[in-house]
Amino acid sequence: MRTATLGPAERAEALAAMAERELDVLVVGAGVVGAGTALDAATRGLSTGLVEARDWASGTSSRSSKLIHGGLRYLEMLDFALVREALKERGLLLEKIAPHLVKPVPFLYPLQHRGWERLYAGSGVALYDAMSISSGHGRGLPVHRHLSRRRALRVAPALRKDALVGALQYYDAQMDDARFVVELVRTAASYGAQVASRSRVIGFLREGERVVGARVQDVEGGGEYEVRAQQVVNATGVWTDDTQGLIAERGQFHVRASKGIHLVVPKDRIHSTTGLILRTEKSVLFVIPWGRHWIVGTTDTDWDLDKAHPAASSADIDYLLEHVNSVLAVPLTRDDVEGVYAGLRPLLAGESDATSKLSREHTVAHPVPGLVVVAGGKYTTYRVMAKDAVDAAVHALDSRVAACVTEDVPLIGAEGYRALWNARARTAARTGLHVVRVEHLLNRYGSLAQQLLELIAADPSLGEPLTGAEDYLRAEIVYGASHEGARHLDDVLTRRTRISIETFDRGTRCAREAAELMAPVLGWDQDQIDREVEHYEKRVEAERESQRQPDDLTADAARLGAPDIVPL
Repeated sequence: MRTATLGPAERAEALAAMAERELDVLVVGAGVVGAGTALDAATRGLSTGLVEARDWASGTSSRSSKLIHGGLRYLEMLDFALVREALKERGLLLEKIAPHLVKPVPFLYPLQHRGWERLYAGSGVALYDAMSISSGHGRGLPVHRHLSRRRALRVAPALRKDALVGALQYYDAQMDDARFVVELVRTAASYGAQVASRSRVIGFLREGERVVGARVQDVEGGGEYEVRAQQVVNATGVWTDDTQGLIAERGQFHVRASKGIHLVVPKDRIHSTTGLILRTEKSVLFVIPWGRHWIVGTTDTDWDLDKAHPAASSADIDYLLEHVNSVLAVPLTRDDVEGVYAGLRPLLAGESDATSKLSREHTVAHPVPGLVVVAGGKYTTYRVMAKDAVDAAVHALDSRVAACVTEDVPLIGAEGYRALWNARARTAARTGLHVVRVEHLLNRYGSLAQQLLELIAADPSLGEPLTGAEDYLRAEIVYGASHEGARHLDDVLTRRTRISIETFDRGTRCAREAAELMAPVLGWDQDQIDREVEHYEKRVEAERESQRQPDDLTADAARLGAPDIVPL
């Protein structure tokens, strides 16, 4: 298997190839489910295309809580099947599919009532661990443990002494969600899928009732392509109803958007060696370790405004600060917040009026011949959703198609990762990089870190940190554009790296340096560099302004003050 490169030339070739001959499967939408569907189809030997209107994972799949988890709270809802399924997937991701990207993370659950709460919560966490182990893929994580108040405060000194009487500690897992999707897409391309971002479906091709492909607009080059396929899979998440509208079919279910916002604060603001999980009146609140930062989230509110750029309001930020401060000895303030991001969960509507109670189950439907729709679900179970979508698609194909094999297909970068991790000190000595830098590259690229080290060997200046965002090397910006399909500055600062939420200036200090590093790869002149930087600065200012607004309506209006660099 070759390791696919997603540079500008490869994108153009993919679009041309998709238009040249009929595909078996065309997937619309490159979030985690769409990317997973393309990988599933390609590894069954099907000719596969994947198109995305914006950047890989630019919607929900880059704005999650960044957790791979079984969904402990779904046990309370007695949704055992969903939890069991998610725990199996968590184990597969940790052990086999993406050990370089998915890492264990501890959580502390403070107990506030003596006696009954420890028994009740402890039984739930014990069942969670037991279900994980029984899945056959759960032995890589430590089991839960009960802590007294004194021991809990030792691992999480940031907690107020009167905020708990004891605690439970258990393990889940986390990943960089946008990076995970990029590697899914590259893995699919490595197995033969044709993939193209900034390629928007503007209509479906029909022969009578049957969908036989899609009209795809290259939103950057301006061309339009007819991509014919025996089966089209609509995997557009919160845009599912909009995409269905292109064939005047709403479909058999409705997808409702629920907004969740997250705050990013520096590590030194919360003194703890473990993540935290807190119960709120509506849902749960996580405080998640994230490198040299914490992620605090999330909210759960209905959203029916702009789907591309959901906005966090001042009220959302206050809600999170109020709830996390209820247990912290030293409260967080607005000045502690480095970054804010908002995402939309695609929930299947109909079960409940409250979005926090809507189903996280997924549904696959065949509304008209030639079109499969997959929606709902949760990040952790993307592979199962992809399998079900491809199963539905191949059911309508004439030829016999192999069964799903993605349970045994590691993502690019996974193979050889552990051996390279063991040799990281030797790699550091050989390259002249600090061992912490080598570890950083291995945990973001796995064995593909070798490609970045080759870039640095050819140009040692790329081994220097980015000014104003010292956690990242200059090579990572170049690599994002040359190998990972980044087309714009926003793609690199927001998704290939997390600079836009991990620095107090939101990436504006390093924007020009990053644009100048991308320019030779993407063929930008000085005018385009200036335009990229100006657009990024306007986006940051519009987001800051939205976060000063009192409610969703005014926040949405403020965020829309900065137009997309490529209008859709």
